[in-house]
Amino acid sequence: MSGNQSNVDSVQSRRVTWEGCSVLLDINDGDRLVFSRLTENSTLKIGKKNYSLRPLIGCPFGSLFQVEYGAEGSKLSRLLRSAEVSNIEDNGDYQPVEEHRDNRELVDNNKAQSLSGEDIEELRRQGATGDEIIEALIANSATFEKKTAFSQEKYRLKKQKKYAPRVLLRRPVARSICETYFTKYPARIGFMRVDTLSLLLSMANVAANSDILVVDMVGGLLTGAVAERMGGSGYVCNMYLESSPYPMDIVRMFNFGDEICKRIVRTSLSDLCSVQNDPSEQMGHDVSIQNDPSEQMGHDVSATANSSNEQMCSHETLTEPSGMEEIALPSENEVSKCKIPKAGDKASQETIDLWKANGFSSLIVAAPELDTWNTVKDLMPHLSHSAPFAIYHQYLQPLATCMHRLQSEKMAVGLQISEPWLREYQVLPSRTHPCMQMSAFGGYILSGVKICNPESA
Repeated sequence: MSGNQSNVDSVQSRRVTWEGCSVLLDINDGDRLVFSRLTENSTLKIGKKNYSLRPLIGCPFGSLFQVEYGAEGSKLSRLLRSAEVSNIEDNGDYQPVEEHRDNRELVDNNKAQSLSGEDIEELRRQGATGDEIIEALIANSATFEKKTAFSQEKYRLKKQKKYAPRVLLRRPVARSICETYFTKYPARIGFMRVDTLSLLLSMANVAANSDILVVDMVGGLLTGAVAERMGGSGYVCNMYLESSPYPMDIVRMFNFGDEICKRIVRTSLSDLCSVQNDPSEQMGHDVSIQNDPSEQMGHDVSATANSSNEQMCSHETLTEPSGMEEIALPSENEVSKCKIPKAGDKASQETIDLWKANGFSSLIVAAPELDTWNTVKDLMPHLSHSAPFAIYHQYLQPLATCMHRLQSEKMAVGLQISEPWLREYQVLPSRTHPCMQMSAFGGYILSGVKICNPESA
């Protein structure tokens, strides 16, 4: 009973921000997206001024903040929706109003506004809020009443973004992180769109109590999305085929707890293949080493050197910064103070032996820089029979070649190459239509099910 109560408390505590957590700040309804880590000294630059993010600590995700002006200067203050606004937004009985006005007689000659910049600065010095400045601009506009209702709404929104910017506090989850990276830096996630990411998880049958083998060369986005869906049950094995692990800095933005971070492990392909040798050969090798103490000493020294080199290489890769300009990465003092959980420890030998005996339940590959067929050929033996797999690539030809080889060698069934397609719509009263700018390409996914081929065994 106490354990269930603690789980409920931990879930409820995740609904509000805390010091040291990662957040996604949506400025002016998607005009600018910023990742940040909430600390006492973290700031956000809006326009030419820096605003402290301290008021955001302890607020629920989804809270809306607005820049307010006062005697002590401007700051971010939480904006609470009134009951009237809530009733208007929740009311679905919208009746279109017949419009008799149009904008054909409006001339843009910069003479319609009688309020000057000096007057606006004087209002700010007097402590006027952003909404009061907007109302003053509307009252001093000679053409506002002549505009259509839609034009008036656009005018209000434009002035609100300039004089009363708003910041929406969003929770960084797989969807929001993928959308933000795809909008700002798509090359860092291999040009993977959010619908492609969701299809990868579905086609690989990612669920709780699974052991998922992941080759993630998209910054850790795939690893974090798999761990988020599994919810702390099962293991996510981030495998690397080279000498050093692939960076997965994006995982830190998911705000995972200790239980989920412990389920995200790393291992190399050589470590997983080394345990598959014949036990009798390994036993004979151990006996020969015991008979020759000098050889044993040399073996221990070489093993220690290799282990130290591997740890040094891994440490350099993990501490490499992600390079995103608008991510406030924590310093060493902040990490020790906030106790941010760390994911990506090396898998234990016991866990590796378990994977060797039972195999992984599914495979997901997102490695645009590697040869697709050679990578899949090396990883397929580590899957259990009838295990699904999903492979993402930006281009079609590598997946077509891999699909042909899998068919010719009878390694999988149910092979298909999918091309995700997504179209975003603007949904507004009397103005619902597809967005003017959208992505027309989301990559390709090769999916299938591994089978046991007696001829190749």
